[in-house]
Amino acid sequence: MRVLTNEDVERVLDPAECLNVLEVAYKEHATGAAANRPRNHTYFPVEDPRFDGFRYRFKSQEGGNVSSGVWALRITSDMVGTEMLAGGVKRRRLLPVATGGTFCGLITLYSMERLEPLAIIHDSFIQKMRVGATSALGIRELANEDVTVAGLFGSGWQAQSHLEYLLHVRPSVQEIRVFSPTVEHRREFARVWSEKTGRRVIAVDDPNDAVVGCKIVTCATAGFDPCFDGAALEPGTHVTCITSPDGTAMRRELDDTTFDRADQITVLSKEQIHHDKQVDILGPVERGLKSFDDIVELGQLLLDESLGRKDPEQITVFANNTGMGLQFAAVGAYALRRCEEAGLGQTIPTEWFLERTSP
Repeated sequence: MRVLTNEDVERVLDPAECLNVLEVAYKEHATGAAANRPRNHTYFPVEDPRFDGFRYRFKSQEGGNVSSGVWALRITSDMVGTEMLAGGVKRRRLLPVATGGTFCGLITLYSMERLEPLAIIHDSFIQKMRVGATSALGIRELANEDVTVAGLFGSGWQAQSHLEYLLHVRPSVQEIRVFSPTVEHRREFARVWSEKTGRRVIAVDDPNDAVVGCKIVTCATAGFDPCFDGAALEPGTHVTCITSPDGTAMRRELDDTTFDRADQITVLSKEQIHHDKQVDILGPVERGLKSFDDIVELGQLLLDESLGRKDPEQITVFANNTGMGLQFAAVGAYALRRCEEAGLGQTIPTEWFLERTSP
């Protein structure tokens, strides 16, 4: 059995291959060759006395697919709460209160043929990549192909991944307008990523400037409230969000206007919409503007392109509305294989985790 750090995974995880194995997994999920349990959050009344309002949370998600050959269980043991940023913007924050100022997030991979655990993997680098790659699949399938200007909300590590993957699937983009609540953060993000990408990455002071004139708009934040006014969206725009209500907090990045104006809504998981009471996505259905059957899952779209954009003037939305254990199986199995080939990580006896009596 192999134990892999984020640094091990980062050395071998090719962004294009990450996207490819996720595409296979989503297609398998749509055809019954994969399974996924809805993400679950459990809060306990245990608080950190140094941080008012932060409580213990255990998060878990699990899934697997035939191609990966593994079942994945991803857990995070968190101390979680909210903080206020510039302008009264509220966002979720996780505290590094484990030993040495660290976090605890682990992926365990199990062989579906031999039953035994194959690896324990730190989760944060795979977390960053699997979200960005999934959003990129939505952009690839739904955004117009000739986009040259894009808007980006967020200047943290998820925004970094989303910018890289945006340019991977839409290399035609030459200008990215970035808004985030903290002036210094968005300006530094623009400076660094202009140098890294060779594109014009511009920090803007008004959220609408990251929407008007942008035919791809990506939200990659930890915020609680909508990033922009959906009335500003222009015909032909594709919109991505990665935050929806999660069953414990009414977080959302897109307002009712955006969902109501969308000609097509695609999500990662329709099951999660009901599990977490994701009222942002359900809004157009409850207001009689769409039926629930009109909402398409990404896996279905990848199998049938006729479910995608019908017209260059349509507004399309991809709600990357949950994390899936299936994602950690697909990407984790790929990372494990590459790390084994490169001799990375630490090995420990598998028999430590096996027993001779029936569970």
